[in-house]
Amino acid sequence: MKGKLSIADLDVKGKCCLLRTDFNVPLDEFQNITDDTRIRSALPTINDLIDREAKIVVLSHLGRPEGKKSHKMSLKPVQVRLSRLLKQDVKFVEDCIGSDVEEAVSTLKEGEILLLENLRFYKEETDNDPDFAKKLASLGELFINDAFGSAHRAHASTTGITKFLEQSACGYLMKKEIDYFNRAVANPIRPVVSIVGGGKASSKLQVLEKLLDRVDKLIVGGGLAFTFLKARGREIGNNMLEEDLLPNVRKIMDKATEKGVKFYLPVDFVVAESMDPTAQTKVVPAQEIPKGWVAPDIGPASVKLFAEVLHDAKTIIWNGPMGVFEVDAFSRGTMAMVSAVSDAYALTIVGGGDTDVAVHRAGAESNISFISTGGGAFLELLEGKELPAFAALSDIPD
Repeated sequence: MKGKLSIADLDVKGKCCLLRTDFNVPLDEFQNITDDTRIRSALPTINDLIDREAKIVVLSHLGRPEGKKSHKMSLKPVQVRLSRLLKQDVKFVEDCIGSDVEEAVSTLKEGEILLLENLRFYKEETDNDPDFAKKLASLGELFINDAFGSAHRAHASTTGITKFLEQSACGYLMKKEIDYFNRAVANPIRPVVSIVGGGKASSKLQVLEKLLDRVDKLIVGGGLAFTFLKARGREIGNNMLEEDLLPNVRKIMDKATEKGVKFYLPVDFVVAESMDPTAQTKVVPAQEIPKGWVAPDIGPASVKLFAEVLHDAKTIIWNGPMGVFEVDAFSRGTMAMVSAVSDAYALTIVGGGDTDVAVHRAGAESNISFISTGGGAFLELLEGKELPAFAALSDIPD
């Protein structure tokens, strides 16, 4: 994870720098940006390039247009928001390759910014097509990748492009993400507590297995907890069960015991007759979930238990909510965990889009040490996998 060039190592003055960002921001039905966190996260890198008089060409994707142009997935709203945040005009061209783009790049002056249209309007982007990557690379002299949220994807603009440019470096956001991950996982201050939530056990099994080699305590909540509870012989009502994973889940719990890792599951739940926000609800112990009922949130005893588990933590890693927090009636458990994590005297790292949303909704982001901008990339790091986009950057010379 170390030994890669960073933006600070580059001589950018007067040079055309291709900056890959992750401006995959949420838009409402009127094309208004509802959360500009990812744009704001790229500002340190962009401002540094402005201050050092580089010519800046920004590349990004938005959504999954699957190789087709779509007005609903245009980066035009990003141009407007970025211009406002930088307090300077950001130029925009309605394509990312071709003669119009080449002309727009050729007229760029030092300190000016050009945002290209959605890279994924071309299928060649996600196919990591070498000809497409070469066309992108021909627009600039240096490549800077600040798109941590896409670092686990081997696409034309994240890995392919690096083959056609002499120097490729990480931006300040990418470097910050890697540095915080190393602090939390590679060389943590102990005790380390990890909280893993979310919907499916299948999406988190590899993460949980790797975490058992790295943490002192492990809290499992959210929908994936029900497969673990079923493995312990509990009635789980009408909640998600991945029956084929029961042997794997039992192995994880056995491994936790062998390694001396304290393993915690919810001890009570808010249960309801259905997921309807107006449905009848009640709090029951984990052993008493009624048949046919759902449990869309953890209960108050679980919140109290998990808060106690965090009490002496020095490093906390959290990925995945404790329930269906998007529905107000079922949000108390996740919001209480936000409070518990933000109040902890520990290095706190939150990763994953849903958990990020919960923290921002609670207004607690200033009390979290670091909120990762990449859900999938963050999970792959936890799984011990190499990030292709980071691996493709230039090594620091010996």
